[in-house]
Amino acid sequence: MSSSPIATATTSTNLAGKYLTVVLDNESYGLAVLKVREIIRMQKITPVPQVPDFVKGVINLRGRVIPVIDLRVKFGLKAEFAERTCIVVVQVDLAQTKSIQMGLIVDSVDEVLNVAADMIEPTPDFGTVIDTTYLLGMVKAKGQVKTLLDVNRVVAPETVQSLSQAAA
Repeated sequence: MSSSPIATATTSTNLAGKYLTVVLDNESYGLAVLKVREIIRMQKITPVPQVPDFVKGVINLRGRVIPVIDLRVKFGLKAEFAERTCIVVVQVDLAQTKSIQMGLIVDSVDEVLNVAADMIEPTPDFGTVIDTTYLLGMVKAKGQVKTLLDVNRVVAPETVQSLSQAAA
């Protein structure tokens, strides 16, 4: 299924904006700045039983219980804690009227990148059935390729639903 140039141009225009770039196992990923609430240091995470292995548990953030996901484990990458490992708190939309805050463990935070529509390439076709629904596109910036992530789709909706119920 190929997309028309008009559809691709419209999609790229919709994706243009500011992205917080984070590093996972020496690769850069972009999260829409409008979804990012804050960046906090690593802290004690309380485990939650019977959740997927990439779900590390919950934290208490100023009186609110926030589920925490390790993006490195979710993507099958090396997950070692270092001095710059931190939690990026993002707003995840569950439905059109409901959203929750969630922590994403990343190796480090890099920079805020201003992405123009002409910098965005569509997600490549890998020639096989690979779930790329959480990828918004690829950006070539500063000699590197950065992957733009859809925060709402990085975690499967059913996982988010179970986490929000466990956190309540």
